[in-house]
Amino acid sequence: MKCPYCDTEFEMETLAGYDSELKSEQADDMKWETNAGNTWQDGEADRLCSYVCNSCGGEILGDETTAATSCPFCGNPVVMMDRFSGSLRPDCVIPFQLDKKAAKEALKKHYMGKRLLPKVFKDENHIDEVKGVYVPFWLFDAKADVDIRYKATKYRTWSDNNYNYAETRYYAVRRSGSIDFANVPVDGCGKMADDLMESLEPFDFSKAVDFQTAYLAGYLADKYDVDAAQSIERANERIRKSAEDAMAETVRGYTTVTKETGSIRFQNSKVKYALFPVWILNTTWNGQKYLFAMNGQSGKMVGDLPLDKGAYKKWLFGLTGAIGAAVYALLFLASIL
Repeated sequence: MKCPYCDTEFEMETLAGYDSELKSEQADDMKWETNAGNTWQDGEADRLCSYVCNSCGGEILGDETTAATSCPFCGNPVVMMDRFSGSLRPDCVIPFQLDKKAAKEALKKHYMGKRLLPKVFKDENHIDEVKGVYVPFWLFDAKADVDIRYKATKYRTWSDNNYNYAETRYYAVRRSGSIDFANVPVDGCGKMADDLMESLEPFDFSKAVDFQTAYLAGYLADKYDVDAAQSIERANERIRKSAEDAMAETVRGYTTVTKETGSIRFQNSKVKYALFPVWILNTTWNGQKYLFAMNGQSGKMVGDLPLDKGAYKKWLFGLTGAIGAAVYALLFLASIL
């Protein structure tokens, strides 16, 4: 077939195949069974105490030996008075493998060599504010059947004695396949930023064990305030991006590639409720709070460091002077050459 306006020619087999592709496209089917977690066994929750922080609203759990502490999220002093009730029992837990001493050392390394860091962050009394907290996570498992269609082009140019030529060829490219996703984590703590928690990844889930309240001894635990159903959108977003990136890596040899449509359908989807070990430091500098977190399994430390404005001004002034001197030297050399 030939377009009467631009003279573009199409093979009938190509058009028929493209029409068949359009008719076979399916919509997303990214549904989850959200029956994660279990009910607490008789008397098991009696050994836990809880407190809702009056400052930030966080609900903190501890064992029966924890009498007084401070909120790991805002630093507000709290007293563990109330018996724990409600919520689901975690399916599994990754125990702490690094102690408080390791957390202190990781924090020192995190700010080592940073000249613009306020001196107060280098004092031992601030390092002692590190707390071990089990952070709630929802873990998503599924087999994803992925279908994506792309619009691609190949462009080439050539010349002869009379003319310069340019040719663009257009292609309909399809990729389909299945990808298994296991333990895709979404934190169930609304007080913890998703990007902060995701920066702590990966956690080694092979070290996870069935949950027992004994693992909470000596640590705090955050009670989830974002349930499994509310976490689905974030899980789907992470899975979709990973699936699309994996498929896009196979589309090679074209000048341009643009995704047109795509669908993802789940099989055997399920959700688990887990507790991950995190060391948390919450401190204040010039009236602003800073939150640092360390993976209690691998030792990875993340968090934004505060800025010493006085030191920054001196550094900026010195940098400006150095640049100015360099520019002056170049101009002087140019004038005498």
